[in-house]
Amino acid sequence: MTLDILDQQLIAAIQDGLELTSKPFARIASQLGISEQIVLNRLQQLKDNGTIKRLGVVVRHRELGFKANAMVVWDIPDDRVNEIAQRIASFECVTLCYQRPRRMPEWSYNLFSMIHGKDRQSVLERLTDLIEILELQDINNKPLFSTRCFKQRGGRYINPDKIIACSILPLNTSLNSPLKTRHIHNDKTGDDFALPLVINHAYG
Repeated sequence: MTLDILDQQLIAAIQDGLELTSKPFARIASQLGISEQIVLNRLQQLKDNGTIKRLGVVVRHRELGFKANAMVVWDIPDDRVNEIAQRIASFECVTLCYQRPRRMPEWSYNLFSMIHGKDRQSVLERLTDLIEILELQDINNKPLFSTRCFKQRGGRYINPDKIIACSILPLNTSLNSPLKTRHIHNDKTGDDFALPLVINHAYG
């Protein structure tokens, strides 16, 4: 499987987000000198073959009035993590829910869930409701409120300045290839902090 020039150009065009316009793909087509249908077809092909895993929305919750958020950490028996994670993730107020390894003896928590609210009190009220409804009173937990908001953005995989018109890029090319430079950013989102690598996750 290869990424030809058009594939690279399309990924470079969408990786920083789509413009807020009624026809964002038509705008991309105009920039590349092709039809909107070609853009849609090629992006669908990239999604079908797994090159593009998903297209999603980055919600800047603070701009919507949700100025308080807490990463609630839970110390759950390992044999109940999957069950409880699915139940916690089913709540609308929970935007992320995933398992991470314990770091004993300092850190016994193995499940992380994000709760947003207009203010801290509303977040704590939602957490209390969740605990009561799911009967998790016997599960040790701790809400960790964010104190800073960092830039929120998706990953960047292609440097537009490095696309070479006569080249075809194998997908298994080294990440050090000038045609496929993966940019790893250290900007943490406003809702997370430096924690160990995710093992399992469930989204709600």
